[in-house]
Amino acid sequence: MSSDTILLNRLNCLVATCPLTFKSQRGRTKHLRSSHPEALTAAGQPHSPQQSGPFNNASPPHRYSPVGYAGPDEGDLPGIEGRTSSPGVRRTNSEHTDSDAHSTRRKIFHPHLTAHPCSALGVPLPPESEPPAREVPPDDDWMPFESQSTFLLADFLYRCVEMSASNIDFLMEVWAFEGMKHGLSSPFTSHEHKCLSMNYTGAGVDESSPSWQKESYQIWYRDPDHVVKVMLENPDFADQFDYAPYHLMDGDGKRRWTNFMSGNYAWRQSDKIYAEDPSTEGSMYCGIILGSDKTTVSVATGQVEYHPLYLSIGNPHNAVRRAHRNAVTPIAFLAIPTAERKYDSDPAFRKFKRQRYHSSISAILQSLKAGMTTPMMRRCPDGHYRRVIYDLAAYIADYPEQVLLAGIVQNWCPKCTALPADLDGSEGGRRTRTLDDLLCSTLASDELWDEYGIDDDVVPFTNDFPCADIHEILSPDLLHQIIKGAFKDHLVSWTCSYILLIYGQARGNEILDDIDRRIAATPHFPGLRRFPQGRRFKQWTGDDSKALMKVFIPAITEYVPVQVTQCLSALLDFCYIVRRSELGEQDLAEAEAALRKFHTNREVFRDSGIRPTGFSLPRQHSLIHYLYMIQEFGAPNGLCSSITESRHITAVKRPWRRSNRYEALGQMLLTIQRLDKLVGARVDFVDRGMLPSSHATPAAAPGRTVHHMDEGRDEHGLEQEAVDSDKVDGSLELAKRAQRGYPQQLNALALHVGQPRLPALVRDFLFHQLDQVNPALSDDEIMTRTEQLSRFDSPISIFHSACATFYAPSDISGIHGMHREWIRSTPSWRKKHHRHDCIFIVVDQSQPGMRGMVVGQVKLFFSFVYNDITYPCALVDRFARVGRIPDPVTGLWKVRPERDRSGRQVQSVEHLDTIYRGAHLIPVFGDGFLPPNFHFSYSLEVFDMYYVNKYADHHANEIVF
Repeated sequence: MSSDTILLNRLNCLVATCPLTFKSQRGRTKHLRSSHPEALTAAGQPHSPQQSGPFNNASPPHRYSPVGYAGPDEGDLPGIEGRTSSPGVRRTNSEHTDSDAHSTRRKIFHPHLTAHPCSALGVPLPPESEPPAREVPPDDDWMPFESQSTFLLADFLYRCVEMSASNIDFLMEVWAFEGMKHGLSSPFTSHEHKCLSMNYTGAGVDESSPSWQKESYQIWYRDPDHVVKVMLENPDFADQFDYAPYHLMDGDGKRRWTNFMSGNYAWRQSDKIYAEDPSTEGSMYCGIILGSDKTTVSVATGQVEYHPLYLSIGNPHNAVRRAHRNAVTPIAFLAIPTAERKYDSDPAFRKFKRQRYHSSISAILQSLKAGMTTPMMRRCPDGHYRRVIYDLAAYIADYPEQVLLAGIVQNWCPKCTALPADLDGSEGGRRTRTLDDLLCSTLASDELWDEYGIDDDVVPFTNDFPCADIHEILSPDLLHQIIKGAFKDHLVSWTCSYILLIYGQARGNEILDDIDRRIAATPHFPGLRRFPQGRRFKQWTGDDSKALMKVFIPAITEYVPVQVTQCLSALLDFCYIVRRSELGEQDLAEAEAALRKFHTNREVFRDSGIRPTGFSLPRQHSLIHYLYMIQEFGAPNGLCSSITESRHITAVKRPWRRSNRYEALGQMLLTIQRLDKLVGARVDFVDRGMLPSSHATPAAAPGRTVHHMDEGRDEHGLEQEAVDSDKVDGSLELAKRAQRGYPQQLNALALHVGQPRLPALVRDFLFHQLDQVNPALSDDEIMTRTEQLSRFDSPISIFHSACATFYAPSDISGIHGMHREWIRSTPSWRKKHHRHDCIFIVVDQSQPGMRGMVVGQVKLFFSFVYNDITYPCALVDRFARVGRIPDPVTGLWKVRPERDRSGRQVQSVEHLDTIYRGAHLIPVFGDGFLPPNFHFSYSLEVFDMYYVNKYADHHANEIVF
């Protein structure tokens, strides 16, 4: 079937690499004229020239840290340059060097578990063998759907509009009733799931026993072995998949850590597996990653609670796992035993809940156990078969769940034996399964509880599986340990208490109100959550805490001692460093220095009496384990509980809303399974050419983000999004359509927008642009050019936004790390107030960080054609740096509006190719209070000085230094 007839005869773009489709010829022609004028040129159709100016796209200046910028993307590294160069194809040396002259990074693969390709029967294949052809049905075979239309209808009803099962049934009945008149049936005539029950098995259960002892607890689950098998053979992961543990080395021979398989844990477990059974030589290590977290689906009542269990594998890259590209799947809903209030503190009931939790997980995972000792034959994303060995590798959980998993006492550390009264000060050894077994066989229960924090009533589920240690596999949790814990619940709370203590209740509350007004006065920035009333709301989410981190320091600096500000700054620096998608030895050293600075400066809260007993807090204590865990598991952003918490929306909340609310668990898991099958079918149909590549990623349901630029969403508020495209250099493009209602003549436009210097600035800009093309001009030629430019009268097109696309794998990004944000310059944002965002302008690529950039505020986006060349431009108000180094208190650069000798704001016209991305400025508020009704839209106009916010997002943190 040709692609021209798919999707109910929608028209494809004439450019082969463009994935868009159109309902009409008119829509396609309009798209070609705006986005692909070269295609119209080839077809002999007229169009407006769209050539760029003489600048190349702006690149960031030299940066101190190579994370995200220097060196190739992982797809450019040796051994993963496409399907034929996986490490499973055995070479004489496990060390591979990149042939790219601009990169000296290399991967050293594990010498034994090399993921060597095999035949379907397990016979090793020769090096560089092609994978066996997949069984491909005919192009008109839409199984398990009857036709293209039934697939599209199912996808539309079940995923896009999320119609309930009862409504779908009703629709099909109507369809069937009408079809009977013509001898037709409805598209769907039929609507596999596992459930296990658990009961209390203690002695003496009778009619008088508590209700929780007589209850039968159902646990709905999916076969985890089948889930892993489907993940492994998913061709969508082919270019973002690690087949063997590896050490990533930079050009200086130093380690770097990124995806899970780059960590020491996968390497060490592979050593153990091979040492215990040398027949596993050539197998592929597959680490099983689990995660669980309770969630409430009825926010209004708080009565409906579920406990989903998620499964992933360590081979797909972190970006895939974070993007939820079917790499994180709910496999079960754990039972939540309930009883009357009088049993809440009953030791027997609490013991039963803990034991049931572990026995449930153990029972669910039993189908994986055989594959932990005997390799299983599995097909992989590159099409090759490999002998795969499973291993329990990581568990994502917040602190309360970690306590339950590790079988320890509350307030103890699940990773070490430090005493709870002095977690950071006492000497504590590393917890291990071997140590637990030894202590439990030697000491009494009371001694275990008091001296080691071990609850011997709990046997961790990992004890039922080979080579598994619950203490080792507990992963770092950025969201609950740092963002919600150390920052929001600890430092923000302590800072507010400090202000009330020092200034008194009356004055202190006035200051806290002013801090809230300062937070509310923070200027717009793409993706930055606003706080219209400051911090005064009750239900804080993880996203709220992340947003507060970005703006809190400038709001409190004038009201607290230097130590408090530096304590907050050090914690944020630590958080932003460990949150990077790739870390090297230098990054770990910087993180360690930031942690030491944090520990030193937090003493101000002890000295002031806010924390007289010190800082023995499990979530803060966990920070000392981060550097070790990064080396174990790779970058923490691939194993954060924010991944599972965001998965709650699609795996728990929406399926629950689509159920009939009665015994909903089975219905919810069935919904999830069907959604996964729809996505799998879509991937298969795209791979077979039956659907265009634009449909490999399903279109979003209403209200959800899709990954392509659209002017309608652009004008109505889309701020940032992930981009599922290959890694490319950054770019900045004007909006697709120009704004109406503006004069096109330069002088009239200047009068209309209130920028009288615009004509002179445009001519000066053009003069320098032409000077770069032909700099060797005589005086007469210069005079001639000046005279010509004085008669410049090309029509001007005005735009209210521009789209910046750049590589930012630590932020919201696609599987290749590409991120997109919109920069606004509009006189009426959402029909309320003006908005003029700030930008980074690259002025010297040889200088590091802020020394190679200046900040400007965009007053106008426009373009014009001169000598058949299109010039996309921005009129900017420029800012000048204050000092040669960042502010020593906050760690932030300061800038002020740049003035000429007459005191006027310095302005310039900049080619879009010199603009890197958006910048975020926060006022230096000073000692005075903000007026109660101050509006944030004026924040960039009325202050004398501003902080350049390096905490605006993770990419900004890596370039603003």
